[in-house]
This record gives sequence, structure tokens and C-alpha cells, in this order.
Amino acid sequence: MDVDALFRRLVMIGCISAGLGVAAGAFGAHMLKGMLDQQLLAVYDTATRYQMYHAFGMILSGFAVWIGRDTGAAKAGWLFLAGTLLFSGSLYGVSLLGIRWLGAVTPVGGVLFIGGWAVLAWRAWRWAGC
Repeated sequence: MDVDALFRRLVMIGCISAGLGVAAGAFGAHMLKGMLDQQLLAVYDTATRYQMYHAFGMILSGFAVWIGRDTGAAKAGWLFLAGTLLFSGSLYGVSLLGIRWLGAVTPVGGVLFIGGWAVLAWRAWRWAGC
């Protein structure tokens, strides 16, 4: 895939993820307060917060691809997407569906997030000529 297509795809997916994160946050704030106990509400809040952080990470990755003309930076965006699905998705499942074993998946998503930031840092390091 070429640089411009990667840029558009990552920015679009990041924007969709951010929009869904806002919707999930609003749902949590307005609909779940009376339905979930404080502990599960905190789990849900963590899911939405990390979804938003990494939606911005996906958008940043798209711009890194475009500005740096570097398709390697796209790996960070895909890691952020996979991390969001596993990390936030598992926490949504724990809090909304009561599927406790999904909590075991959450750290895998966290490792993917860390990997995405590491890839982005590495690409930036290379662009700087270090």
C-alpha cells in the first residue's frame, strides 16, 4: 500500500475509534452509573480512556507515515488498533458482560500499545538521523 493510502486509512480508523470512544464515554457517564458498581465503572472508564489515547496514536501514526514518507510507521498504528481491540475490548467485556476471564487478555493489548509507541519512537529516531 502506498504512503498516501496508509495515511488516509490510519487517520480514518483513528477518527472512527475516537468517535466510538466518545460515544462509549457518554454511554458510561449517562447510562451505566446506576447499573454498574464503582469497580466495574472504573474498569469501563479505563477502557474508554485507553481507546481515546490510542485513537490519537493511530492518527499520529498516519501523519508520521505521510510526513516521513515512511510506511514502516504504519506498524505503530496497526499495533494501536490491535491493542485497542484486545485491551479496551476485553475491559468492555469484563465490565458490561461480566466475562471475568477476558481480563486475562487485557495485558496482551497493553503490550501491543507499548509496542506501537516503541515503533513510533524508533521511526522518529531514524528520521532524526540518530
